[in-house]
Amino acid sequence: MAGSAVLRHVVTFGRVLREAGLEVGPGRLADALTGLDEVDLTRRDDVYWTLRATLVTRREEIEAFDRAFDAWFLRAPVRPPLRVVERPRGQVLAGRRGDRAPAPDEGGGEGEAALGWSAEEWLRGKDFASMTPEELARARRLIAGAAAARPRRRSRRLRPHPRGRELDLRRLARSSLAGGGDPFDPRFRRRSEQPRKLVALCDVSGSMEAYSRALLLFLHALVGCGRGVEVFAFGTRLTRLTPELATRDPEQALERAAASVVDWASGTRIGASLKTFNDVWGRRAMSRGAVVLIVSDGWERQDASRVGPEMARLARAAYAVVWVNPLKGSPEYQPLAGGMRAALPYVDRFLAGHNVRSLERLAGVLAGIERRHAA
Repeated sequence: MAGSAVLRHVVTFGRVLREAGLEVGPGRLADALTGLDEVDLTRRDDVYWTLRATLVTRREEIEAFDRAFDAWFLRAPVRPPLRVVERPRGQVLAGRRGDRAPAPDEGGGEGEAALGWSAEEWLRGKDFASMTPEELARARRLIAGAAAARPRRRSRRLRPHPRGRELDLRRLARSSLAGGGDPFDPRFRRRSEQPRKLVALCDVSGSMEAYSRALLLFLHALVGCGRGVEVFAFGTRLTRLTPELATRDPEQALERAAASVVDWASGTRIGASLKTFNDVWGRRAMSRGAVVLIVSDGWERQDASRVGPEMARLARAAYAVVWVNPLKGSPEYQPLAGGMRAALPYVDRFLAGHNVRSLERLAGVLAGIERRHAA
């Protein structure tokens, strides 16, 4: 069933490329399917480069391929081709007069593709709390792109690999039949990599209201990366949001999540929520060997002394604990909140989460975790 779904996607994507002007025939589609058999389909970069290497033959086709790939696989809005604006020699481009990039409403360009400054780079550095709804909608694709990386683990299962260390006796015997039983072509295999479990607990209390929507968009993109991702929200109680975020449409996912969380924008009970997770879901081995991502500002409205023991329980079971605090993006921030001080001794990495650039750094940290409690 999975193979037929991939076949349908690739064939339909070939039709999209033909409509975009690329010469994609059955031979190239067959090469693309052969290449996809050798890569991890849950990794966007592997899929992108495999399809680009097999379906694109000329440099001028790359831009059309990128727009089609974003529209088909990432469900991103179709970008119009970049227009090259002819200008007289010596003309100064807008945005080059100073170090500051102009805001979109200051003019000096022709929309997102204006020459001289990058609207995407400007959005990457802007704090989520100061974004307008229109800017957050434009940054949604950047947030989804930041969530493409997942923590990995080495599987016990062996896969064929040309640089493996163990002989693949079954494939070796099969290939030797063509040579009369002599093993002329040795075959090897090695342990493959699989996505590691990822459990996210997101604070949706009133103190996090300015950041909750953007961070839930990031977690929605993580859920869409494949199996093994669980998302919970907490304020005064713990609520599982994985089924609500499993839909492809992010706006629909956020609406379903808001309807399920009855304590949205209310108080914060970090210790009680962690205890509920450890007692109910921790006993089901959900956190065992998983990377646990906690998104909160650390404001505990009740007894902050309850946070430390529950964080210790969580850290003993988890592979690594990463805490994301949007307030850490401020240079003057200090972890003075009672809940934050109690949790820090059991946190492997303490990161900011106030803009797109900080989420991109978070994705790099998650993808780079290789040793337990050494995030």
